[in-house]
Amino acid sequence: MTEASNRVGVQRQVQLRYSKQPGSSSALRSISNDAKEKPIVGLSERIYESTKLAALFDVLVDQGCPAGEILGNVNLTVDEVHSPKSRISLAELMTACKNAIRLSNDPHLPYRIGTSIHISAYGMYGFAILCCPDFRKAMAFAELYHALAAPLATIEFTEEDGLASWVIDPNARAAADPQLYRFITEMQIGIHISLMRDVMGAAFIPDRINLAYPEAHDFGLAADQIGCRLSFASRTNQIMFRSAWLDQVASLGNKTTFPAVVALCDDLLNDLESRIGIAGTIRAHLLRNITNPPTLAAIAKLLEVSDRSLRRQLRERGISFRGLLDELRMQIALKYLRTTKLANEDIALALGFSDATNFRRAFRRWTNKSPSEIRAK
Repeated sequence: MTEASNRVGVQRQVQLRYSKQPGSSSALRSISNDAKEKPIVGLSERIYESTKLAALFDVLVDQGCPAGEILGNVNLTVDEVHSPKSRISLAELMTACKNAIRLSNDPHLPYRIGTSIHISAYGMYGFAILCCPDFRKAMAFAELYHALAAPLATIEFTEEDGLASWVIDPNARAAADPQLYRFITEMQIGIHISLMRDVMGAAFIPDRINLAYPEAHDFGLAADQIGCRLSFASRTNQIMFRSAWLDQVASLGNKTTFPAVVALCDDLLNDLESRIGIAGTIRAHLLRNITNPPTLAAIAKLLEVSDRSLRRQLRERGISFRGLLDELRMQIALKYLRTTKLANEDIALALGFSDATNFRRAFRRWTNKSPSEIRAK
């Protein structure tokens, strides 16, 4: 096999895995023809509502933690935490999670924060889940429109042979910090269990929870509070439950209201994309061929604008073209170092590097770690 054909093969493998769209979301396409693909958002773009940050803030304040330290290096004041007008970035949300780890000795803190979030906190997104006429449609909607929920993790719903499951994969940037990775996973598990109990009844209990890391002693999930057994060092982070839960009647579902609310959520996605602006458009073009990424000039030509105009638009947002490309490469590299056995040479090839040495040098510049350090965690 030639190097060129090998490069194409590895690139295709990475792109299929990295940009995989879950199949269960297809059920929603028939409801809303305008439902958009999940926007590609940067870590530093301040476009999300402060729902999760507010939950974290409230739990820590109740535990006696100083408000100013909870918000350390987060660009919000105490008065802005609960404001519907406030917007934060995923980077700020992860910073708040790191602050929480440092400030609290609560052994179940991330799960406690997650379960404090109820469906009413999610505005139109939560209302749409509540209005779904059946629970399978609710799962599909939650997955497809998850971009509205300040997603620190990707989620994927599957159902097979009488068992349903949610797979939770924290943001690739968190993979460089094992403690943050565990915190986000356990907070998301708490959120899922809380929302599923809100929708399907307080009696909901998973059958099993699998975690993709060893048991730790600083914090962890409380099996007695969740009501099921936990398995560690598994292949994925997964909440598993019997499909029979999905066969119940959705007593709050409404076939008339649901499509109308989905249309409003489509508007919210449009607004989200408009806030991302030109950076999201460029990311989409780069991701289509990350092995041989188009130049800024090539993208400008596709967008029918001048190079100078495109650079100016990026500069006004405090973003550089090189920064966008590096961010995408970093996120893909982190994901596959943690979740696959692809060799460094193959990852380097798929990301457009001439060899593994250049990839390792760039990776250390991005993360201050080597690829082998990420694999070892």
